[in-house]
Amino acid sequence: MGKIYVLGLGPGDVGSLTLKVVERLNSGDKNYLRTEKHPIIDYIKGKNISYETYDYVYEKKDKFEDIYEFIAKDLIEKSKEFNIINYFVPGNPIVAEKSVEILLEMEKQKRVELEIIPGMSFIDPILIAVNRDPIDGLKLINGINLKPYYVDINTDMIITQVYNSRIASEVKIILSEIYGDEFEIYVINAAGIEGKEKIFKIPIYGLDRIKEISYLTSIYIPKVDKINKKLYDFNDLLSLVERLRGEDGCPWDREQTHLSIRECAIEEAYEVVDAIDQGDIDNLVEELGDLILQVIFHSQIGSEDGNFNIWDVTTKICNKLIDRHPHVFEEKKVENSEEVVYNWNDIKFKVQNIVSYTERLKSIPPLPSLMRSYKVQERAKEVGFDWNNVDGAVSKIKEEYLEVLEILNNFKGGDMDRLEEELGDLLFSVVNVCRFFNINPEVILNKSINKFINRFEEMENLSNQRNKDLKEMTLEEMDELWNLSKIHKNKRFDKN
Repeated sequence: MGKIYVLGLGPGDVGSLTLKVVERLNSGDKNYLRTEKHPIIDYIKGKNISYETYDYVYEKKDKFEDIYEFIAKDLIEKSKEFNIINYFVPGNPIVAEKSVEILLEMEKQKRVELEIIPGMSFIDPILIAVNRDPIDGLKLINGINLKPYYVDINTDMIITQVYNSRIASEVKIILSEIYGDEFEIYVINAAGIEGKEKIFKIPIYGLDRIKEISYLTSIYIPKVDKINKKLYDFNDLLSLVERLRGEDGCPWDREQTHLSIRECAIEEAYEVVDAIDQGDIDNLVEELGDLILQVIFHSQIGSEDGNFNIWDVTTKICNKLIDRHPHVFEEKKVENSEEVVYNWNDIKFKVQNIVSYTERLKSIPPLPSLMRSYKVQERAKEVGFDWNNVDGAVSKIKEEYLEVLEILNNFKGGDMDRLEEELGDLLFSVVNVCRFFNINPEVILNKSINKFINRFEEMENLSNQRNKDLKEMTLEEMDELWNLSKIHKNKRFDKN
């Protein structure tokens, strides 16, 4: 097993080289540089120090992950061949250096011996350039494959490895979606290198318009102003709810319990559905916020009671998503979405120790009746108890309809239980037909309710035009206006 000295070349200024790094450069051992695209290379060449670089790998590999994996493995082979070698990287080896991260993992596997000799990182000159103290928090993010959920608006951030305009453009798109186009950021080139350092304070939309983007480019993003705050994230919401429930918070919020606000979750969920049905995106954004608030509020109560907190909630759902998607996280193959649903339910039943098929039906929660009917029928279908096609389901509607008519034709007031039973069977059969076409009965019934309300409104408008109150009209007169309302609504639709 060979040994690798891993050394940091600092941000680029010769004055930032440590004595230990200079000593290893002149040690006589083989020197390997991840890249010679670094200002310190002029110093190394001037001292006639021999070295090899891995710049050629960047031309051969498409993905940065593959590049760093290759470098790490090749270094191990060279350490076996030469016993001791030096590996030099820009900045500090343990700051934003993927190849070193891989080497450290290989050291844990007893494949190589490492000795890390740190250098000054690029972070220090960046903080000096923007005149910022990181005492209240600083987050370092890799610009390659940046994801929106890596961003923290309440913490200063440095985005590094913004090597070229393509990466800068991808970073800009993500930042614009979160902060908006006008939010001001800093672009720093060659931080800490005398005579070469350049600092640009620009709005986000101008990020990919800077020509000086290079391997020495980093982006500094200041945290959102807490006084003139226009943007909030999940942590802000947690803080706000905690304050509302706190000693100096809102009396109403402080009085609430899991039980007292349980209906709110149902109401907010239905308002989300209504916003979707209406195609009202602005309202959907608001209603989704109200729904999230219910989760946060219950989690805050749970935390105060010492029962659970928001991290328990997020951990629980993440574990569930991972466990119930083995075709994603364990590379188990599935043929279609129906198999995904089946596997989800099958895993859930095993976790909940549900053995019998009847228990599967009983495990469906007390949802609104139409939704529960749909889910019960879907569960029954999983064991093959279902019509071969929709014709059987339609025939069942006819059968149940005739049974209802039979009771009504001979109804004397004493058969209420039977009438309720047969009407329930009729509704259950209608749900069955919906299921064959993947139509949610709850949704379409709500659409019909809204249609009824809209036509009723038109009918009332027509009655007002005749200076007559609906209560003063006969049923025949209202039927006439009802039919006219359908015509008026259709005409309005055609004009639009």
